[in-house]
Amino acid sequence: MQAVIEADFHSIDLTLDSTNVSVICAPHSREKCDECDTDYTHLNRLSKVLSANPTLLCPPPPNVVNQKLSQIVNKTKEEGNALFRTHQWEKAIGRYNQAIGFATQRAPWEAQQLLREELSTVLSNRSAAYLENGDLVSALTDAEAVIQLKKAWSKGHFRKAKALIALGRMSQAKEAVQYGLQFDPANSVGGVLL
Repeated sequence: MQAVIEADFHSIDLTLDSTNVSVICAPHSREKCDECDTDYTHLNRLSKVLSANPTLLCPPPPNVVNQKLSQIVNKTKEEGNALFRTHQWEKAIGRYNQAIGFATQRAPWEAQQLLREELSTVLSNRSAAYLENGDLVSALTDAEAVIQLKKAWSKGHFRKAKALIALGRMSQAKEAVQYGLQFDPANSVGGVLL
């Protein structure tokens, strides 16, 4: 086994950046370097999390969830929802942007399903706000992102359909609704859109 390891081993010329937290390739001082065929992005993300939390001796098990961060994401999303209900679309979009920013700050060892749930909900809400604000392309883009994160959630497909209808792309909107109804046949919104 040792011979196999040694036969495949090749040294990599690396160094620490000026913060002494991130690894970079020594010849080009890059975190991701195509010339050296190295990518330290994930390693550096973990390093930054650990250095920002000096009392954390090792990453906790994956079932640990930062409840405070969950509360911040939810509170910010709800503030956006309140602004949406009062037709303050741009302010709602701003709050949704903040909620997305908070959600993406999750540590790499936290459950990715939680991140997907938070992001899909906030992106869905932001899609609706973009639609109401007249930014149809952004509404469609967010709806597509929701579908990528949570394909079986009919709401993403219906958000996509509404954006497509607003863009005048009726046949694609119909396809989106029909696809969404596969996941939630009893959804009354789908029938209205068809």
